[in-house]
Amino acid sequence: MIRIVAEIGSVHDGSVGNALRLIDAAADTGADTVKFQTHIAEAESLPDAPAPGYFSDEPRLAYFRRTAFTLEQWRKLAAHAASRGVTFLSSPFAIEAVELLEQVGVAAYKIPSGEVSNLPLLERVAQARKPVLLSSGMSDWAELDAAVKLLRAACPLTVLQCASVYPCPPERVGLNVIPEMRARWGLPVGYSDHTLGLAAPLAAAALGATVIEKHFTFSRLMYGSDAKHSTEPQEFRAMVDALHAVWRMLEHPVDKADASPYRDMKRIFEKSVVTAAPVRTGTPLSRDLLAFKKPGDGIPARRYRELIGRRVRRDLPADHKLAEGDLE
Repeated sequence: MIRIVAEIGSVHDGSVGNALRLIDAAADTGADTVKFQTHIAEAESLPDAPAPGYFSDEPRLAYFRRTAFTLEQWRKLAAHAASRGVTFLSSPFAIEAVELLEQVGVAAYKIPSGEVSNLPLLERVAQARKPVLLSSGMSDWAELDAAVKLLRAACPLTVLQCASVYPCPPERVGLNVIPEMRARWGLPVGYSDHTLGLAAPLAAAALGATVIEKHFTFSRLMYGSDAKHSTEPQEFRAMVDALHAVWRMLEHPVDKADASPYRDMKRIFEKSVVTAAPVRTGTPLSRDLLAFKKPGDGIPARRYRELIGRRVRRDLPADHKLAEGDLE
């Protein structure tokens, strides 16, 4: 089951060794899935394709070529992920990348935000009939409706709310979109995070996100397009633990009509009606003759108005916990 995705992406910087150790590190944090990016440079970009503003240290095409893996290297990474008990995913950025990943034998696909409108790519992914995570960071409702219609007809589909901003400020997260997506399509909804920190993924889980994806790195000091916006292992571990706690809370709803779990606590902390002063036999109770003290195993303080005007059957000392047998 895919719930917590460590987005390794291309943070390995073209090193298979780094990629293997990143899988290990992600598995050690409790992530159940590791996700890479499969770039085939000439299949997805023209030579003059611009680099994003947050990473312009080398030409885009050169970067994709330098950090690409061969089929056998992808198979090695997938096998290592399986040996560590985590699901292996990779986002394809071209139809050729889907063909490669089919040879690797991926269990599912993640459609990155920039490919939502690439219907030929989505059609090829749909042919595989595998579970799909569909990111939504750059798309409006019309583009998403088209992608959802195409994919849901063939694949188990989860749509991820996402904001394609690096790093993403709180004002752009769009937590409100999570319930809107669920209502719009009746599908499972998740959240792909580009914020710094843990607040957004935890809030998303509380709003019903069933899959959380967050960028993962050894260190934010690593070279590359994503490292400085990623989460280091210790923080990712904290997120994993907190997410499981949130999901446990959601899986165990509380019935506020049932106070029985607090029976003992109510006795200890709530108040009973007691006499505020000595009361003689036959005296009608008035408000000034009543006080309210622990424990809460007598007549509850909330019922005090029912007692006013009733006469006592016998002499009662101050601080006497009233019972029905004391009253006419």
